Amino acid sequence: MDAEGRYRLTLTLGDRQVMHGWWREEAAARKQIPVWVRDWGIEGAVITLTDTATGTVIHRWPDET
Repeated sequence: MDAEGRYRLTLTLGDRQVMHGWWREEAAARKQIPVWVRDWGIEGAVITLTDTATGTVIHRWPDET
C-alpha cells in the first residue's frame, strides 16, 4: 500500500497523467468517480480507480467495451 492510501484515482488525457488522488477507503474513492467524470470527463479522458495493494483496476471510465 502506498503511504497516501490504498486506493488511487487517476485522470489521464492521451498518454499523460494529469491528476491523481489517494484514499484509504474504497468507498470514499468510489464516491469521487462521478465527481471526476462530471468535472473532467471530456473526450479522450480516462479515469481509473486502482487498488494499489493488489494492482487491480477496480473501475475505469469510460467503460472498456
